[in-house]
Amino acid sequence: MMPEFLREPEFWILVSAVALFVVIWKPLKRSLIGSLDARAERLRVELEEARKLSEDARRLLADYQKREREASAEAEAILAHGRAEAERAAERAARDLEEALLRQRRHAEERIAQAEARALSEIRAAAVDLAIAAARETLVRELDEARGSRLIDEAIAAVPKGLQ
Repeated sequence: MMPEFLREPEFWILVSAVALFVVIWKPLKRSLIGSLDARAERLRVELEEARKLSEDARRLLADYQKREREASAEAEAILAHGRAEAERAAERAARDLEEALLRQRRHAEERIAQAEARALSEIRAAAVDLAIAAARETLVRELDEARGSRLIDEAIAAVPKGLQ
């Protein structure tokens, strides 16, 4: 005879459930493991991409910092060059001003010397004119007219020779 539990519908339901589970388990296991493996691969790829992006970001940051240092050094060099140019321009302007003042001083001294020479020349001419007039008067008083005229003419002719 058959054991009693074999007649129970619950037993057969349990056996059917176990059989169904055994039949479905293998493909289900493959599907679960396959999806987990696919997800793990996707995560590995994403992590690799994130690592590459992180390296790219570090490289870009280092490049940016290098360019910033170079730009700062270049700006400092430009400022130093500008300062040097400004100093040279100031020195050149001071030198040009000094030369201009020296030229003006020489020109003024030349004009003064010319004015002095002109004044001396005018004084000499006035003195000669006075001397001639005085000599003429003296001679006119002391000499007769013919002799006096001749002496005056000789004296007048001799004056330009004496001034040279």
